[in-house]
Amino acid sequence: MTHSQFLRSIRLLLSVFVLGLILSGLTAFPLERETGWLASFLNAHPILPNQIIFWITRVHDTLHDTGIRYPFLAYGTDWLAFAHLVLAIVFLGPLRDPVRNKWVLQFGVIACIAVLPLALIAGPIRGIPFPWRLIDCSFGFFGAIPLLICLQRVSHLEQVNMTS
Repeated sequence: MTHSQFLRSIRLLLSVFVLGLILSGLTAFPLERETGWLASFLNAHPILPNQIIFWITRVHDTLHDTGIRYPFLAYGTDWLAFAHLVLAIVFLGPLRDPVRNKWVLQFGVIACIAVLPLALIAGPIRGIPFPWRLIDCSFGFFGAIPLLICLQRVSHLEQVNMTS
């Protein structure tokens, strides 16, 4: 692979990662509406196990009830959405210059790894079903993959730069 091909592949992987952060952020704002659509669809078309459909319906009912009685609690998910969007901005540095901003990629891997203990420790405390905790863990696992590939390619670019 040439230097420009390495850069292009890093930028493509990071663009997918940033897009995931942006989509995760934007979808955290309308949670009640989204869970309502999903619960309605799954109750009309039960393509998933009943336990999952029940959980999604329960989450929607809770968000709806909470939204009526305690709308200020949704402000917490607004901050969650904001954090995803801000993190997406941070990854613009490695998109421009992945070698100089390697630390952002390392930070991203650490954050992805940190998802696992959070989901596995806080999940049971909050009453989150185990299969759902595994879904949460998958975001950290699958998020780390493109970042680790980028780090490997950045290391290659560093070695090439040192020998040039």
